Amino acid sequence: MSRQRSRPSLGPIMFYGLAFTLASYFTFAAVQGDYGVFRRVQLDAESRALIEERDMLAAELAEMENRNRRLSDEYLDLDLLDEQARDVLGLIRMDELVVR
Repeated sequence: MSRQRSRPSLGPIMFYGLAFTLASYFTFAAVQGDYGVFRRVQLDAESRALIEERDMLAAELAEMENRNRRLSDEYLDLDLLDEQARDVLGLIRMDELVVR
C-alpha cells in the first residue's frame, strides 16, 4: 500500500496571497499616501507655520498703519517726524554734534 501525497490546493493559497497583498497596499496607502498619516502631519506643520507668519504680518501691518496715521495731516506726531527726517534725510539740528 503506497500512500499518495496530496498537494495543497491552489485556491486557498491564492486567496490568502491576494488578501495579504491588498492589506499591505491599503496599509501603505493609509500611512504614506496622499491622504495618509505622514501627509496629515506635514500639512499640520505647514498650517502652523503659515498661521505664525500671518500673525507676524498682521502685527507688522498694524505697526505700519499706526506710523502712517501718526504722520498724517489729521494727527502729526512731531517726534516721529523728527525721527524720520533724521533717518531718511540725514538732517541734524544746529546745536547737535555728529559722532561717526
